[in-house]
Amino acid sequence: MSSHPGGTQVLRQQGFLPFLIARLAAVFAMQIQAVVVAWQVYDLTRDPLALAYVGLAQFIPMLLLLLPAGDLADRHSRKRLLAGSWLVQALCSGLLLMLSLSPQPEVRLYYAVLVLYGCARAFTGPTLQSLLPQIVPRGQLARAIAVNSMIMKLAVIGGPLVGGLLYALGGSLAYGVCLGAFLLALVLLAPVQPRYAGGAKAPEATAWHRFTAGIGYIRSRPIILGAISLDLFAVLLGGVVALLPIYAQEVLMVGPEGLGALRSAIALGALLMGVALSTWSLNRRVGPAMFIAVLVFGVANLVFAFSTLFWLSFAALLVAGAADMISVYIRSTLIQLATPDEMRGRVSAVNMLFIGSSNELGEFRAGTSAAWFGTVPAAVIGGVSTLAVAGTWMWGFRSLLRVDRFGDVEPQTTPEQQGHAVRRPQR
Repeated sequence: MSSHPGGTQVLRQQGFLPFLIARLAAVFAMQIQAVVVAWQVYDLTRDPLALAYVGLAQFIPMLLLLLPAGDLADRHSRKRLLAGSWLVQALCSGLLLMLSLSPQPEVRLYYAVLVLYGCARAFTGPTLQSLLPQIVPRGQLARAIAVNSMIMKLAVIGGPLVGGLLYALGGSLAYGVCLGAFLLALVLLAPVQPRYAGGAKAPEATAWHRFTAGIGYIRSRPIILGAISLDLFAVLLGGVVALLPIYAQEVLMVGPEGLGALRSAIALGALLMGVALSTWSLNRRVGPAMFIAVLVFGVANLVFAFSTLFWLSFAALLVAGAADMISVYIRSTLIQLATPDEMRGRVSAVNMLFIGSSNELGEFRAGTSAAWFGTVPAAVIGGVSTLAVAGTWMWGFRSLLRVDRFGDVEPQTTPEQQGHAVRRPQR
């Protein structure tokens, strides 16, 4: 890594700071809501499978809608699509607020709201990822991703802590805060202008061709395919977030405040690593660094699986979060630099399909494993599986392992680019 003042320079880029704060507010709301919903549903059912259904209710709509969402992000205003998705998420917070005020809430109604919430999140991911390169120039994109990831971890740290405290005061208060945060994000997004968007693109002949174009592009780039699939299986098989409510109550013997602290430990590790990445840029041996990060992630989750001490569990999750931050930063930067603007919505949609949705599917995997084998064995199986995946991918995607610098990766020319994409001049 080498020191570089670009972290402050990118903050002066017009539109980037309000975009950053708007996303911070929205992620803050999402993190609070994730803690409160998981704890509330488990409180109502005392069943690990209920936590699996919380993830599944969000995963299914995302699975169905992500590819159409990516297509819309490439053909329409990404800013308007993002605003619409945040508006629906605000509506979901309002509905959860109403359920929490009910004297006898039904768990199935929580699942119904989470299905709608998953629909909205399907549009959030592709639009957010593909909007950022329209706000900052290519030369500042890697630095913008690092700063953006670092700042987002503030919400991922503060959200669970605040969520646990608010739930102790009452779930309705927590959902009210989420509603207000989503509305604040909408207000902050309004003045943001995409200044580096491509010109008009000629769409493919059919909707099916448009939806699958992102998959085809990723398949043609082994480096991107390897980075996305590595993170997919590492999170899907090794994630322990869904097990935290059970660990908090039955293994570590802590309350909702302790659960919030455990979730925040992951984000705190990521934040500290984000500060390092935004100050000392990762310039060499990018590919090997990604594989090492995934291996460390798996080892840290194994330590957490066996731990019965709160401080050791917190430390293990802290290390896991730092390792995951390196992996996410490298993957995100490689994808953005290797993808032309007119394909970013669809490529980001596929990325979200395999990465974002894997969080929810991973929760389902962890919940069912805990129900079948027990909580600790489920966490151990996840950690071992992550190590096996990293080793297998090092052999199967050697082109990713050999990546030295980010600048070595360039976007390929697509049929849409040829004769259609016209870059707007920088103002």
